[in-house]
Amino acid sequence: MKAVLLALALSTDALIAPQRSFGGARRAAKSSAVTMSASKKILVTIVDNLSRRNIDTELGCDSLTPITHPEVRLEAWKELTGKTIHFENLDVATEYDRLELLMKTVRPDSVVHFAEQRAAPYSQKGAKQKRYTVDNNVCGTHNLLAAVVEADCNTHVVHLGTMGVYGYGTSGGEIPEGYIDVILPGGRESKILHPAYPGSVYHTTKCLDALLFQFYNKNDGVRVTDLHQGIVWGTNTPLTGMDERLTNRFDYDGDYGTVLNRFLMQAALGVPLTVYGTGGQTRGFIHVTDTAKCIELAINNPPAEGEGVEIFNQVAETRRVRDIAEMISSNTGVPARFLANPRQEAAENELDVSNRKFRALGFEPTLLNDKLFEEVQDVTNKYKDRCIPTKILPASFWNKKRALAAEADGEARSDIKLPEAVASR
Repeated sequence: MKAVLLALALSTDALIAPQRSFGGARRAAKSSAVTMSASKKILVTIVDNLSRRNIDTELGCDSLTPITHPEVRLEAWKELTGKTIHFENLDVATEYDRLELLMKTVRPDSVVHFAEQRAAPYSQKGAKQKRYTVDNNVCGTHNLLAAVVEADCNTHVVHLGTMGVYGYGTSGGEIPEGYIDVILPGGRESKILHPAYPGSVYHTTKCLDALLFQFYNKNDGVRVTDLHQGIVWGTNTPLTGMDERLTNRFDYDGDYGTVLNRFLMQAALGVPLTVYGTGGQTRGFIHVTDTAKCIELAINNPPAEGEGVEIFNQVAETRRVRDIAEMISSNTGVPARFLANPRQEAAENELDVSNRKFRALGFEPTLLNDKLFEEVQDVTNKYKDRCIPTKILPASFWNKKRALAAEADGEARSDIKLPEAVASR
């Protein structure tokens, strides 16, 4: 029996993550390794248009870690494991005919859908980036769903979503996994999607994805698992750590760099950590290896035919931004500085998130701690000469009011002095 997995991606820069394997066979896909029954063979195909690399050129800022060409990465994987990952250079959002033909030819059992512009700040940078994010993300998702229907292959779609579809702390209590029980007028009980409350154009596209999933599930029976993920931290998994040619991206810039990456990069340079606003924003976090584990669990536990869209909260824990800054400052001796927040958001929020469904499937999350920070610190120290320090500061603003506040914050920004050796680069 042959099982096929397609991994739809905007970039193969984040490649392979580890999981155990049954029957002595190891299978891997972009950001996940898939374990299925021993009677199945797995063919993995990465479908990618490499647009993330073009965005690097646009922003004038590369990954801190050196990223090899896809051909080099896939050859390294074959050399190390004896396994082949196929690669198809295809734009999911614009080349529908090719995507449909691929689906009809391969007839995959599962598709892992990562093919979306993933940065909220980039999606707010300007009209060009807003339009690109909507065009790419929504059209890509819809093209995939339409192709699944036309191919008539009963493919299980696993989509990487975001916790941002819920908003932050707007539920008045614990955020459930996707759905809430409500009482409709007349006392009728019902279950509905958690109300959407996106905080950026990027988050809005994920909300639109969720509605498309509901429609295609109801209308055509497409099986979907939507993973509402928190902020990913960590760089490599045990598999990507096998060879530098497989190393994952490390984005540290103000558009794509996560808060942890930015703080740890600044600490490595001896530059004050840039905390936005009060630092009272509470966010969900998950280690990159746990991301892979959760995707594996989702693939191995698909919804049955006729069931609704499955939704998991892919989160290990929640932390306040200023608490993370304090943790890193205590560990490195580098102080924090508070800047005007470039985002239109509440200064403080609570965030209580349910992840009981993943835990019931055996998920045991990795939590933030000093020892695990050492892994990321090793990366920032090893490659810090590749860093462009000025790129760490925020360069995208949610609206004109936020941009003006940042401009007025010039004194605070100028207080973030670069070490002489760094500033001279």
